[in-house]
Order: sequence, then C-alpha cells, then structure tokens
Amino acid sequence: MLIAEEKAVQGNAGVENEKTTKKKKTNKGSHDVEAATTVHDEDEALQHLERLRKQYGATWDGPHDPKDPYNWSSRKKISIGIVMGLGSLVTLITASVTAAALGDISRDLNLDAATAQISFSVYFLGLAFGPFPIAAISEMNGRRNIWIVSNIWFILWNSLCPVGYSKGLMIAGRFLAALGASVGNTVSPFCCIWEKTRTVMTDVFHEKDRGKSLAIAGLLPYLGPALGPIIGGLVSQLIHWPWLFYIISIIDTVVLVIGILVLRETYTPILLRRKAATLGQLGQECEAGLSTITPSSTRTSRWAFWSDFFSRLRVNMLRPFQLLLHRPVTHVVALNTGLAFGIYTLTLSTFAELWVKRYEQSKLSSSLHYIAISLGIVLATQGGGRAMDWLYQRLRERAGPASVGGKLPPGKPEYRVPYMVPGILLMPSGLFWYGWSAQRHYHWIVVDIGAAVFTMGSFIYSQALNVYILDEFKEYGASANAAVRVLSQILGFIFPIFAPRLYDALDYGWATASLHLSSSC
Repeated sequence: MLIAEEKAVQGNAGVENEKTTKKKKTNKGSHDVEAATTVHDEDEALQHLERLRKQYGATWDGPHDPKDPYNWSSRKKISIGIVMGLGSLVTLITASVTAAALGDISRDLNLDAATAQISFSVYFLGLAFGPFPIAAISEMNGRRNIWIVSNIWFILWNSLCPVGYSKGLMIAGRFLAALGASVGNTVSPFCCIWEKTRTVMTDVFHEKDRGKSLAIAGLLPYLGPALGPIIGGLVSQLIHWPWLFYIISIIDTVVLVIGILVLRETYTPILLRRKAATLGQLGQECEAGLSTITPSSTRTSRWAFWSDFFSRLRVNMLRPFQLLLHRPVTHVVALNTGLAFGIYTLTLSTFAELWVKRYEQSKLSSSLHYIAISLGIVLATQGGGRAMDWLYQRLRERAGPASVGGKLPPGKPEYRVPYMVPGILLMPSGLFWYGWSAQRHYHWIVVDIGAAVFTMGSFIYSQALNVYILDEFKEYGASANAAVRVLSQILGFIFPIFAPRLYDALDYGWATASLHLSSSC
C-alpha cells in the first residue's frame, strides 16, 4: 500500500543507534539516514566511510574531516542553532501577533467577528500543509536553500497582507505566509515532524550532545506566544496595525540576511553528492539509484530528479490521511491532541479581548497577560520532557531486572501513559479556573494563573500523546505524528471561528465549562 510505496520512494528505513557497536542490517534504501549516523568505533568508522563512498561517489577524508558537519566547531553549530531558533521564533510570533489588534483589523477591513477570527486562525491551516512539499525538497536539495527560499516567500506574503485593506488579501496572505513559515516545522531543530527529514541540529550534533544544544537554542521559539501579542498590542496602540506585518517582515529579513551569512549546508548526502560531482566521480561508483541524482545532471537525470520529487511529494501529501483513515489508534490520539490544540488556539485568539472589554485595560496591558500562556508552555516543554524520560526509565527498571549484558528490558509505548495523567488533570482544571474567574471578574493574577495551568496541562498531554505515537509506530512514527499534527492544525483553524458566538451566548464561565467537559472526555 502507501506505506510500502513510501519505503520504495524514500528508502530511509535505517534506524540510528549511537550506543551499539554493531548496526542492524538495513534495506538498500536507507542511505540518507545511514549517511548521517554517528559512528564511534574506528574500524566501524572506516567501514562507514567506505559505504558512503559507494553510495554517493565520495566520502569524508577520514573520521575527523573538518568538512563533516559533525566535526564543525561548537561555536559554528550553536550559531546555526540560534539562527534557526530565531526563524522559528518569528513563525510563532506571526501566529499570534494579530490577536491584540483583531478589533482594529475588523473595523478597518469591515470584518464580522467570525471572519476576523478566520484571518487569525488561517495561519494555522498554512502551518498544517506547508511541511509536505518542504520536507520532500529538503531531502533532495538540502536544508539551506529551502530555508532561504521559504523565508523569502514568507516575507513577500506577510508584507502583502495589509496592502489595500482587503480582507481577501489579508486571509490569503496569512495562509500563504504560513506555508513559507512552516519551514520551521520541517527543518528547524525544535519541532520537526518528519522521520525521514532529519533536522539541522541532528545533522551537526551527536546524539549525546543534542539535549544541551537544543535546550540553549530551543528556548527562543517558546517565547513566541508571549512576544507576538505584546508586539501586536504595542504597535496597534502606538502606531497602526499594518506595521505589525511590516515589522515582522523587517525582523525576518534581518534573520534571513544573518542566515545567508551564517548557515551552511548540513545534510551529509547533499554534501557528498556535491563532492562527488566536483571530483567527476558521480555515477561511476554510486549504488544508490535515484538518491544519487542531482538537478544539474543530464537531461535524463533531471527528468528522474523531478519524477522522484513528485513521487515523494505525493507520498508525503497522502500518507497522513491514509493513516488517519486506516489506523484506529491515530483516530483517538489525533482527536485528543487536536481538541487540546483547538481549545488552546481559541483561548489565544480571545485572550486579549477579555482584558480590553471586561477589564478595560489598554491594548498594551492586555498583551502582557500572554506571558502567563508562554510561562505554561515553557514549564511543560522544558521540564516535562525530562520528567517523561525519568518516568519512562523508572518503568523500564520496574518491568524486570537487567539482563546479563546490563541492558534493561525494552520499553513499551504504554510507559508514556502515566505522564498523560498530570495533563489530563491540569488541562480541564485550568480551563475551568480561567473561565469562571474571568466571568466573576476576579483579580487579573487569578485569571492568569488559570490560563497558565490550562496551557501547561494542554502541552503536557499533547507531548505525551505525540511521543506515544512515535513509540507505537516506531519506523513510521513520524508519519503517524504528522497525521496527528495535521488534524491539530486544522482544528486550530476551526475553533477560533466560533469563539465569539460561544462567549456571547454562554459567557466565559459556561463557555469554558462546555470546553472543560469536552476536554475531560
């Protein structure tokens, strides 16, 4: 079926494992993953280099070749991580930057409440579908070029959003800008959803060094949900809302220029193919079939390149929907994750309006309350991952004694389930706390604490579900995770649309109570 076709087209069934000195024999199509695999043993390293030479027509000049991304200096690696982090930060800022200015945008563009929410949430729809073509292109042409082109695309359409005060251009521009911004969901070091498309940071850092490096650079994107509305509130209060888009485009232009200067191609298969082409050996010693084709080859090879590209693209576009249709476990996980994300985006889109209308605060003051939401995200993502790994390890130890080789019994996907419990409890509790304290006009800090608790529970729950999917599907885990994320982004687009009528009809208390009931089921 489609998964079998994926294996033939993408051919990346290799399993990375640094800690063993012997690798499992993989299919012929596992070249790209194997090219980026970490090797420690010297003899195995030499064998690995020889395999790369056979597969790509060239190899590194020894295990310590400075051109190998794994051997780059720490300063260079961290610089790349920071630039990618800044790019992801701009993506998340843009997602929420219009929240504090929706009232002004609605007035100037003559939008009703539902259409105004569509102009906000359509960005998430673009983030849902953009990674599919970007993933295929990054596999075949490397990380750097697609990152640059996607950022140029984002800057163009983001700048066009307010032009002419057209609601059609606003909605279309937000969607198209999100397609380019989704490069951060595909090749960034923090939120890649593609098992076959390794992220930039995994291209340059060994597995043992990744946790610390991602903790340093990954902190930047988590600030996005707070910085977006703060920038939106400040700009809309001091100047005029179109400058929201122009300022974001200027910031991303600066990031793009820095990226052009700092970023280098990190994807090992692309680097070795270029080296082989330079040496004039491409096509003579390669044994990887279509994986050795570059667009600069002969007319036949160019045709094969584009044929392979569209095959990959078709597989990437259809695979998540196939999994959603035919694998029942993805139904449950996708619905629960999507529901949590939908309620989160609904809260994100109406949070500023609560403070402006009910608490009669200024736009800038209202935007500062988004810090509470960002705090909940940071606590869940920075602390939650470590807690989940600790709990997973304890359950492995409890499952049985270590074997003669000192290895613990293999883990099970079900070991991720206990970590869901805090999220299941915190998410509806925080939502109930937030809604009723807002309706009864309690002190602002009480409302903010409720919002932070809800956000933390939502992200803990979603984090555990996503890792469960990765463990359950193993080789095709990221494919299933992509299906889950697509539905999450779609619900993130839909939920804010009915938010105004929901709150008008039920007020914050009963509206959040209904959401509380749905999130508890």
